[in-house]
Amino acid sequence: MRQRQLNESTAYLQEKGFDSPEIGIVLGTGLGKLAEAIEDPVVAHYNHIPFFPLATVEFHSGKLICGTLQGKKTVVMQGRFHLYEGYDFLDVTYPIRVMHQLGIKKLFISNASGAINLDFGLGDLMLIEDHINLQGGSPLAFNNVAEFGTRFTDMAEPYDRDMREKLLKIAKRENIILQKGVYASVVGPQLETKAEYRMLKILGADAVGMSTVPEVIVANHLKLPVVAVSVLTDICNPANLKPVNIQSILSVAEQAEPKMVKLFRALIGAL
Repeated sequence: MRQRQLNESTAYLQEKGFDSPEIGIVLGTGLGKLAEAIEDPVVAHYNHIPFFPLATVEFHSGKLICGTLQGKKTVVMQGRFHLYEGYDFLDVTYPIRVMHQLGIKKLFISNASGAINLDFGLGDLMLIEDHINLQGGSPLAFNNVAEFGTRFTDMAEPYDRDMREKLLKIAKRENIILQKGVYASVVGPQLETKAEYRMLKILGADAVGMSTVPEVIVANHLKLPVVAVSVLTDICNPANLKPVNIQSILSVAEQAEPKMVKLFRALIGAL
């Protein structure tokens, strides 16, 4: 990766009006409506931003939106990138580095995932407290990584404790069920077998998805406080496993989305 590329991407966005955002948000599958709450939005489509990857998943929008949310300048990724699209770890996490260079001080991440913990319900939200990286690589494994931060990044507390505690208090106040758990990130795009779900439970995962962990690793590399919430869109019970319909996943995400929007907006207001 080259600093020149980041500089060109950042300069393009600054010229468009992406001026010193405080908060960065990554919106996951079926979770794009938070962007609708942004006041005075400025939009940049990924295919116009120098060196940006292109969103190839049909239900990911593919644009950066900058404006005001809860009185704070915010930049939102409406549509993220995944390894299963054929991208590498540097591509997937490139937008995080660009948002950091634009000036964000906090990063919020959302995703849709499957519930491994059978005590959780369909459509529940889960606050990610820790993760297991099963994607077979790292976004920090490139030759000049030390130019961008410490090569051996500490991951003892990858998710910011202060923002997690604030979200739990907000959820309690708003009567929103907010589970807590460990998120396992796999490559995909195929879903897991019964044996793989049993393995994930043994490993200590409460939910499984195909994103988030690379972005969180880079956020920690940049010393950027990050918080992440999963919407549990299917139940992964190997003893009673039913074929998953992607449309049903999107439907559950859409129904749960207002709860996530309420949590994120309230947290932004509380920072």
